[in-house]
Amino acid sequence: MTLLDDQGRPEPPLASDETETLVGFLEYQRATFAWKCSGLDVAGLTATVGASTMTLGGMLKHLAYYEDHWFSYRMRGNKRHAMWNDDDWDSDPDWEWNSAAEDSPEDLHALWQDAVSRSRDLLSETLADGGLDQLARRSLPDGRMPSARWIVVHMIEEYARHNGHADLIRESVDGLIGE
Repeated sequence: MTLLDDQGRPEPPLASDETETLVGFLEYQRATFAWKCSGLDVAGLTATVGASTMTLGGMLKHLAYYEDHWFSYRMRGNKRHAMWNDDDWDSDPDWEWNSAAEDSPEDLHALWQDAVSRSRDLLSETLADGGLDQLARRSLPDGRMPSARWIVVHMIEEYARHNGHADLIRESVDGLIGE
């Protein structure tokens, strides 16, 4: 049975094997991010802090992209999701961040939630096919091949870093604080 904290986030297991521990921490970081982005309108999702142009809406789209990039494109070797082929990365390397301002809160949340759902399924397939030691099916640009373990840990790091940004932005929007 998964324990939930006061915000409804699944607590990572305290004593489990490596796979359950890593997946538990990834799910906790995802749930933290969902909590920080919940219930906000356009103004809340486009708010910035200080000199940064980073927004919660931009983070939703950025993290949706990276869910697809790491779990589908790299780990499973799939073609890019069609959504990511309709952009112009050459003219705007921060396209996913900048274009989020044109998307509705509902669309941004759905985009991220759909990407997370696909990633959960793809990670489950990967774990069933050979576990964390198995190498990605698509190499990095320099030819190196990350393991499934590396991808999961990298995504934990990606969420943890952006959850820190989300903490600051969300507090500036409506005072919501908490880990």
